[in-house]
Amino acid sequence: MESVHQALRVLELVNRYSGGVSLTQIARRTGLPQLVLARVMERLVRANLARPAGPGAYVAGTALALTAGAGDDGPGRLRQALAWVRDAVGAAVYVARYTDGEVAITQYADSPTAPLVEEWVDFRAAAHASAVGKALLTQLEDGDRRDHLARHRMERFTPHTLTSERALFHQLDVRLPNAPLLDLQEYAIGTVCAAVPITAGPNAECVALSMPAPDPHRLKQAARILQSEAAAVLLALIVTGGSVLTPTA
Repeated sequence: MESVHQALRVLELVNRYSGGVSLTQIARRTGLPQLVLARVMERLVRANLARPAGPGAYVAGTALALTAGAGDDGPGRLRQALAWVRDAVGAAVYVARYTDGEVAITQYADSPTAPLVEEWVDFRAAAHASAVGKALLTQLEDGDRRDHLARHRMERFTPHTLTSERALFHQLDVRLPNAPLLDLQEYAIGTVCAAVPITAGPNAECVALSMPAPDPHRLKQAARILQSEAAAVLLALIVTGGSVLTPTA
């Protein structure tokens, strides 16, 4: 969230100065250190929310102009962001939301080399066994978690699936802030997943990845990249209002 707040502060300044604003001006107005500002600008340029306008100066990007004009390409910009994350982690990526008491996949990006997980059990009934579900449940109050599990029993899908509510809640509550939630073949044998909680509105949301069960190092590396890019996805959700289920090939 701190990364998103930093990006929004910078974006506000870039959007305010139609003729361009320099990095020196941005640093002075925001108080951001040089290295932090460089990372923020890299994300904004990659998301097409800002673009260079001369040495050390930036103006609003086309994605921001489209958003301000309520253009129809807003969801397309979010798909571009997800496609970039997909390629960076080398796996299919998803955005999920907890809405009306259910888990819902709202966006995803896959490719022939980054296939989607086979939904052999409805994700709405597998929150306890999926990284997506865990990342959404961890953002809910205790009573809402219990209500969800009262409606969706903790079935055992694989030998690795947690079926104890107490054990699941402990796993959710002891995780470090912003640490990815994992599914280590709990939903399906041969598939592992990681998810990072994000929030762009009143509902819990997350960004996640899935891949064929790899060596632990590959999953750890992919989860680390996903964690670092979650802020960019959240920022794209904020500025585009992306919430419609849309694939990205």
